[in-house]
Amino acid sequence: TNCQQPIESLTLLILIKHRGFCLLQVLQSLQYIDSSGAVQLKGRVACQISSHELLLTELLFENVLSPLAPEESAALLSCLVFTQNTQVEPHITNTLQEGIDKVLSVAKRIGELQRECEIPQTAEEFVGQFKFGLTEVVYCWARGMPFAEIAQLTDVQEGTVVRCIQRLDEVLKEVRQAARIVGDSVLGSKMEKASLSIRRDIVFTASLYTH
Repeated sequence: TNCQQPIESLTLLILIKHRGFCLLQVLQSLQYIDSSGAVQLKGRVACQISSHELLLTELLFENVLSPLAPEESAALLSCLVFTQNTQVEPHITNTLQEGIDKVLSVAKRIGELQRECEIPQTAEEFVGQFKFGLTEVVYCWARGMPFAEIAQLTDVQEGTVVRCIQRLDEVLKEVRQAARIVGDSVLGSKMEKASLSIRRDIVFTASLYTH
C-alpha cells in the first residue's frame, strides 16, 4: 500500500546509514532501489528480513528453496542462525547439498560486489560467516527424530541447538511474509510446513536453554 512505501524507504535508509554509504551502490546494483532511491520489489522483501537481508533476499529471488522439501528448506536456512565451527561433518541429502552449493555461490557473488563497492570485508569473510554445521541436526529434527538422538549428531551444545532452532523459526516466518509480498503461495505454504515441523517438544516448551 501507499502508506507502507515511506516506512519501507525509511527502513532501507536506516540500513544504509548503519552499514555505510557504500551499501547504496550495492543496493542499486542488486536492484533493491532504483537510481532515484525508490524502493523496488527486492527492497520491499529485504525489509521483512531482520538479518542477512541481502543473502536471503537473493536466495528467494533465485528460487534456491524451490527444489527443497520443507524439512530441507529449514535445514538449509539454519546457516543464517548458526555461527559456530564444528568438527562433525553433517550427512545430508544430495538436494540439500546442491542447496548449500547455491548459497555459497550467491554469498560469494554478494561478497565480491560489496568489495567492489569498497565495503571493508573480503568475499571470503562474507561467505565464511554462514555455517552449515547444523544442517543434518535440523533436517532430522524436522523429520521427527527425538531431541536426544539429534544431540548425538553434533558436537554443538544442546542449549545452542535449541536456541538456533528457535531463531530459525523466526527466519521461516520472515520468509513466509516475504513470499506473501511476491505472491509465491507455494513458498509460503512450504515455510509454514517447515515451521510446524520444527516447533515441537523440548525446543519450544522448555525454558532451560533459553535464558
